[in-house]
Amino acid sequence: MTDWNSTAAIFPGQGSQLVGMGWDFAQRYPIARETFAQADDILGFKLSQICWYGPAAELNQTINTQPALYVSSVAIWRVLRDQLPGAQPAWVAGHSLGEFSALTAANALGFEAGVKLVYARGRYMQQAGDQNPGAMAAVLALEAAQVEDLCKTVVEETGRVVVLANDNCPGQAVVSGDIAAVDRLIELAAAAGARRAVKLSVSVAAHSPLMASALEGFLEAVHETNFSAPTMPVYGNVKAEPLLAPAAIRSELDLQLTQSVRWTGSMRAIIEAGAQTFVEIGAGNVLTGLLRRIDRSKARVNLDTAEALDTFLASQ
Repeated sequence: MTDWNSTAAIFPGQGSQLVGMGWDFAQRYPIARETFAQADDILGFKLSQICWYGPAAELNQTINTQPALYVSSVAIWRVLRDQLPGAQPAWVAGHSLGEFSALTAANALGFEAGVKLVYARGRYMQQAGDQNPGAMAAVLALEAAQVEDLCKTVVEETGRVVVLANDNCPGQAVVSGDIAAVDRLIELAAAAGARRAVKLSVSVAAHSPLMASALEGFLEAVHETNFSAPTMPVYGNVKAEPLLAPAAIRSELDLQLTQSVRWTGSMRAIIEAGAQTFVEIGAGNVLTGLLRRIDRSKARVNLDTAEALDTFLASQ
């Protein structure tokens, strides 16, 4: 039996998507089917078909990936709450794009407004990537501070942009920036003893200054969006602190596109607040994998398939 007073819900971001996500929930649960249908109506195209049938190349376009992940996570969240009305986590958080799913789970962001906002975010980020092509790379077995130092070295050496984009867990960092700068950082990381330093299959330099051209349109969309006080603390990516009021949410989102995702800090802050169990809601199991590296003593649950939900419900 899950003690929800010591449980956090966490929501995945870009990179967790896969063709077929949410399909089994929509087949089995009317509320999930309605969630996808509602999103299709809001957007004016069949996002559900891209989620369920692909092709992968279309799903992996940032403009589609972001709303697809958001809608899939919210659909699963709604099924969980419908099947288990007492499922009220004490804290929520989301990795990058997943932060919007967390805000919706905490009743701070309405679903229709959320769909429109994440679609705008994906559109502006994709446009920024077209205007300023960039790259991202994962660096394994170096600490975030070491990676930040390497970024500074590359900037001084090349005059090109590369920054720490994600501090995901001890020993896993992601850098983002100019293609040549990322290539050089990979070389320096290998020389510094990284177990692996490899480019990610993205063309958008997320959480870097190269997203600056996306800011105007995105911030306008944020300005036009209504937020409410969350009904549970939402731990933000930028400061790794709880967002407790609409003003704090807006301040967080103003910085989110160009600042680092402090995921390690966010998870440690929630653990310090008392979390013993983390439930990942959405595609894949990336976040529970990161949590294992942050604190393997905490219980981890993945609700990425209807079968996984069945197992979880049976334990309640």
